[in-house]
Amino acid sequence: MKIEEKFIKYENLLKEWSTKMNLVAPSTLSDIKNRHILDSAQLAKYIPKNTNIIDLGSGAGFPGVVLAIMGWNVTCIESIRKKTIFLSELKKQLDLPNLTIINDRIENFLKKIPANTGNIIFTARAFAPLIKIFDYTHKKNYQFFLLKGREIESEIKTAKTKYKFDYELFPSTTGDGNIIHIKTLKK
Repeated sequence: MKIEEKFIKYENLLKEWSTKMNLVAPSTLSDIKNRHILDSAQLAKYIPKNTNIIDLGSGAGFPGVVLAIMGWNVTCIESIRKKTIFLSELKKQLDLPNLTIINDRIENFLKKIPANTGNIIFTARAFAPLIKIFDYTHKKNYQFFLLKGREIESEIKTAKTKYKFDYELFPSTTGDGNIIHIKTLKK
């Protein structure tokens, strides 16, 4: 199956499963390609191909599943069981051997991987404020590429009250949000 076909199948599965559970805002189901897929895919121009991605709070698979379709090795961490069932169905139906689905809380999963293991980047979209993400991940020395909304400046200010970090902001190409690249993080 070609990449384009996988994205179409992804859209169809998301619409089908959204009749049974809340995976994305119902108002976005009419424009899944732009609101979710292309928004997630914009990370591809920033993340090196030889990187392993840990997608935090994957939900419906954005950006993790999108990046897996595009060729990255991705581990999606999701604590809500019914969402991991959906993600597992995507893995199967889209034939994504490079996608790993973990049903666990982020803080539990991260305790199981040693610090500085391999070439890993954290991603997240519509997951949690920066400070909460850093509370989970600050003991791991990895980079982040996070899709954030208009409130990013406020989130940065709040996070800087507890953490030291270097970052770059890139404007979203699909909306009025931002991509934040965190290079270093210290408590």
